[in-house]
Amino acid sequence: MTQISANVARLRVEIAEAAAQTGRAGSDITLVAATKTQSAECVRAAIFAGVDACGENRVQELTEKLEAGAYTGAPLHFIGHLQTNKVRKVVGAVDLIQSVDSLPLLLAIDRVAGELGIVQEVLIQVNIGEDPGKFGIHRAMLPDFLDQTALHPHIRVRGLMTMLPLEGDPARTRGLFAQMYQVFVDIRQKMYNNVAMDFLSMGMSGDFVDAILEGANMIRVGSTLFGNRD
Repeated sequence: MTQISANVARLRVEIAEAAAQTGRAGSDITLVAATKTQSAECVRAAIFAGVDACGENRVQELTEKLEAGAYTGAPLHFIGHLQTNKVRKVVGAVDLIQSVDSLPLLLAIDRVAGELGIVQEVLIQVNIGEDPGKFGIHRAMLPDFLDQTALHPHIRVRGLMTMLPLEGDPARTRGLFAQMYQVFVDIRQKMYNNVAMDFLSMGMSGDFVDAILEGANMIRVGSTLFGNRD
């Protein structure tokens, strides 16, 4: 068993244990391998080991690895900040864009998807901690933002994503995850065109257990899966 395979197996155990505490199974949690800086060979190893999807942060890396066939066998997500001038390289090339964080980006995705004749699935990135160093829609602006999606038929919102401030306070982390889950539940109870609250993507290598305990059903894990980046 390769080290990546061993890491995936260990992650699956931790995911299942956390999910069980919330009355769910490990299979209810989507494990996204955060493949930033990883080689095509490492990405293939992660897919072989059974990750549910691959998540790329950078458009250039995504393009290069697509050309190398690195993601074959797993859905591909874009999980980093996406600039509007690079939308054309991502729309239609990935199954899910997790990081829609502004109206201009939403409009650009809809326009390119319309030109391609497809519906691009996305998550809305929420800045739940209102951290000036993070991208995302503030919670108070989210209802108006979701109303806008009803006007754009080439986008389908599948849920929400968040990234927390890098401050390392476990109590605050759990509290923000809990707030994010409540936002997710509140939106699920409302009716928006082009919106389905299927996925709540939150939690990374250092806090994915807390994220699952607070309701995440999609996590993005990099260093715990691949080892620390150089």
